[in-house]
Amino acid sequence: MPSDLMLVGDVGGTHSRFATIAVTEAPWAVSHRLELTTDFPDLPAALRAYLDRSGLDRIPECAVIAAAGPVTAGKVNLTNRALEIRAADLLHFGFERAKLINDFAALAFAADRLGANDLHTIGPSVEGLPGQPISVIGPGTGLGVSCLVHESGRAIALATEGGHISFAPTDDQQMAVLSTLEQRFGRVSVEHILSGHGLQALHRTLEGFAGRPHHELSPEEISAAALSGDAASLATVSLFCSILGAVAGDIALAHGARGGVLIGGGIAPKIERLLHASPFRAAFERKGRMSPYMQAIPTKLIINPDATLIGAARAGLEAWSPGADSASQPLAPPMTTRAGTVGRQQ
Repeated sequence: MPSDLMLVGDVGGTHSRFATIAVTEAPWAVSHRLELTTDFPDLPAALRAYLDRSGLDRIPECAVIAAAGPVTAGKVNLTNRALEIRAADLLHFGFERAKLINDFAALAFAADRLGANDLHTIGPSVEGLPGQPISVIGPGTGLGVSCLVHESGRAIALATEGGHISFAPTDDQQMAVLSTLEQRFGRVSVEHILSGHGLQALHRTLEGFAGRPHHELSPEEISAAALSGDAASLATVSLFCSILGAVAGDIALAHGARGGVLIGGGIAPKIERLLHASPFRAAFERKGRMSPYMQAIPTKLIINPDATLIGAARAGLEAWSPGADSASQPLAPPMTTRAGTVGRQQ
């Protein structure tokens, strides 16, 4: 590592968070943390605002930015926000080394660094198999999906676009939901349901089934009403959790995630009490002859709000620590959707 201090960022569809982590200290401490909600025109403008407000006396040599979109050739266009981020802009800004990574790949990098204080078990307390893949899924502005695997003692985070797989209903009510949403969206992906906008669409659909006049509520209002016992909102959140469980189970099967499944994103922590009481775990395990396989996989909610930042720092450490091939070496083979690392040209 050229320096012990790393600037890390988490740039999503709604918020942008930045902080520093001293990666030579144990345990890692997240410092100079700021969340910016202003719609900045580009990443350099957001970084300038962060540095002005953070109190940092110098620009760290290294930066890793986790962004909510697929990263290709050192560039990412955010999926749910009109913003392009380029690694080259970070170098021009003044960092010696810079890396872009998908936000859920960063969250996957944090998966096996999180302890008991960072996670809450959803469902039975079972132990995942050591060294086996860990899946991460998280509804927020969109739906993120990723996976952490280990190869020859090295952690590899796989970014995916699993949030855009097709919605597969599992009962008559969900079939009716699919039919209704198809009229609006055409093809219905799981992100059309498991996201903030999806929660609204689900609430609107169920209200239509009940023949009640619909009053548009924000995702936060739906969640708050459900937590307060409102029957219509509670039904919406319960169905949301059931579908989340079924999709998380499908992702676990696809990844062979016998190390566990972690739930991230901005929505699940806010409805944790309802998530515990919901059909989430039953839907997760309901996989026919594969149900015994599913019953042995732990499901846990990420409650550490800095998990993505921690994972971003680990991505940089994996790329730039002694033993990594070079600063321009990607963290995974080119066939993955992970971003390459770039360094200042000499």
